[in-house]
Amino acid sequence: MTASNDSKSSKAAPSERLSQVAGHVAPRKRRAANAKNELPADYSDILGQLESLKTIARTPDTKNKGYVRQKQAGKLWVRERVLELLDEGSFHEVGSVSGTVQWKKLEGTKEEPESYVPSNNVQGFGTLRGRKVVFTADDFSIRAGHADGALMEKTIYMEKLAVALKLPIVKLVDGSSGGGSVTTIKTAGYSYIPPMPSFKHVAEQLNLGIPNLGAVLGPAIGLGAARVVACHFSVMAADVGALFNAGPKVVAGATFEEGLSFTDLGGPSMHCTNGTIDNLAANEQECFEQLRTVLSYLPNSGGSLPPILSSDDPIDRICEELRTIIPRRKARMYDPRKIITSVVDLDSWFEIGALWGTTAIVGLARLGGRPVGIISLNCEVNAGALDAAGSQKLTRHLKFCDSFNIPIIQFVDVPGYAIGTNAERTATMRHGIALATTYFSTTTPVFSVVTRRVYGVAGGIMLDCRDPRMRVAWPSGEWGSLPLDGGIEVGHAAELKAIKDKDEREARYKELEEEYTRLMNPVRTANAFGVEEIIDPALTRQIAVEWLKHVYDELLPSRLLDRASGKIHPIFY
Repeated sequence: MTASNDSKSSKAAPSERLSQVAGHVAPRKRRAANAKNELPADYSDILGQLESLKTIARTPDTKNKGYVRQKQAGKLWVRERVLELLDEGSFHEVGSVSGTVQWKKLEGTKEEPESYVPSNNVQGFGTLRGRKVVFTADDFSIRAGHADGALMEKTIYMEKLAVALKLPIVKLVDGSSGGGSVTTIKTAGYSYIPPMPSFKHVAEQLNLGIPNLGAVLGPAIGLGAARVVACHFSVMAADVGALFNAGPKVVAGATFEEGLSFTDLGGPSMHCTNGTIDNLAANEQECFEQLRTVLSYLPNSGGSLPPILSSDDPIDRICEELRTIIPRRKARMYDPRKIITSVVDLDSWFEIGALWGTTAIVGLARLGGRPVGIISLNCEVNAGALDAAGSQKLTRHLKFCDSFNIPIIQFVDVPGYAIGTNAERTATMRHGIALATTYFSTTTPVFSVVTRRVYGVAGGIMLDCRDPRMRVAWPSGEWGSLPLDGGIEVGHAAELKAIKDKDEREARYKELEEEYTRLMNPVRTANAFGVEEIIDPALTRQIAVEWLKHVYDELLPSRLLDRASGKIHPIFY
C-alpha cells in the first residue's frame, strides 16, 4: 500500500468506525411481534407468576375450613407465628412457592396458575434478638400438617442447612410435620416403607452442638412428635399443645380407649411432667419468649464459645443471706432456688424441666455475663434423694452443657439415691449408674459447692467426677457413707440389740449420736484435707465468678481445639 493510500485510509477510518459503533448501539427496530406468543424480555411474566403465588401463600383464606378451625382452636396462623417469633423485618423465606399448582394453558407457550395450595410448612431464615437462625413452621390449617409433595424435601433441606451453615434451628410443630396419611397411598398408587431421611442430620446437629429448639403449638403427631422431642430444648403451649404417637381415633381402634381428647391423650399434664417436653408455657407467645431466652445462652455450634453479655450485677457482690439459709436443725428444709438466684447474675436464672424429675433442679444462668449450667438437688422433694427421674434429668443436662461447651456449677445437698420399693421398681440404680457414666464421660468443667449433705454413691459421683476436683464446702456441710439416721442402727446393731432396757438403749443411742456428730464437724475433714476448702457462704458468688472467668479465658479455648481435632466427641443423644 502506498503512502497516499495510507493517508486516505487513516482519514476515512474514524468515520467508518463511528458508523460501525453506531450500528451496534443504536436501538434496533423490533421485529413485528405476534402478541399472542411474544414473551417479555425482562421475564416479568415469570416474576409475576412468582409474586402471585407468594401473595396467595401470604394471604389467609378466611373461609377455608382449615383456617377457621385453626382460629376456633385459639391458635395463631402459621405466618402470624413466624412474624411473632422472629425479629421484625428479618424473615426470609426458603421454598416460598412450593406447593400444589394447577396450571391453565394460554396461547402458545404461555400459562398461568389457576389454583394453588401452598406447602403446609413455612421455612427460611430470620433472627431472634439479632441471632440468625433457620426455622420450620407447620401449617395445621392445610391437611392438618400432613405431608404434601414438597414438605418432606423442604424439611430435609433445612436440617442439612443448619449443619452446613452452623446455624441454630427452630421448629414450630403443629401437626405431623412430614408424616403421611393413608390418602398418600392412593395418591402415589402404592404403599411405602416409612423413610426417615432427616434424622441423620438431626442427630448430627444435636451432637455438633448446633442449637435445636422446638415448640409444640398444637397436636404434634407421630413424626411431628418425634421431631420436637429430638431437640436440645422443647416447650409446649399449655392452651393449645398436645403430643402423641397416634391420634385419638387410631388409639381407640388399637387400645379401645375411647372418647380421648388431644389433651387427655398427650397434653401438658402428661408430657411436661414426664420429661418428654422440657418446659411448659402459658401460650404461644410465651413459647416464643422461652425459645429466645434459651438461645441467648448458646453458641451457634459446639465449635464456638457461648455468648458473653454485659452485666450490671457486681461480680464482688456479697450474698449475706446465704449465711443463714441452711437451718442448723438438720431435718429442716430450705429453698434451694434461693441459693441459685442469690449467686448468679440478677434475673439470669432460667430453669429447665421444673415440672419433672423434681428431686433435681437444672437450668441456665450467667455469672459476670458468662453462661453457666446450674445443677442443684431439691431438699424439698423426697429430702433431695435422687430418684430415677431426677437422675435422668441430670444426665440430660450434663450432656446438654457438654454439647454447648457450657461450664457447670452444682450446689450439692444429696442424701444419696432414693430408697424403698418405689425406688427399686422405677430402676433408680440403673438410671443412677447412667448418670454416673455421664458425669465421668462428659468433659465440660464442673465446680461444686457443698451446701449440706453428701452421702453414698450419688454424692460420690457428683463430687468425684473431675480430676483434680474443683470444689468448696459451706460450714453446714456433712458427709459420709450413710446419714447418721439409720447409719448408727446399722453400724451398732449388735451393741444396741444387746441392751434389753429400752431407756438404756435410747441413752446409748444418744451418746453415739453426739459422738458421731462431734466427729463429723466439717473442720475435722478439712484438717485431714478431705475437703479442699470451707468458705463463707456469702463469698460463693465471688469465688464462682473467678473460677468461671478462668474457664472462659483459658480452658474453653483449649477445649474448642480438642473438639475440632477430634480428641473429644460430646454426645447428646
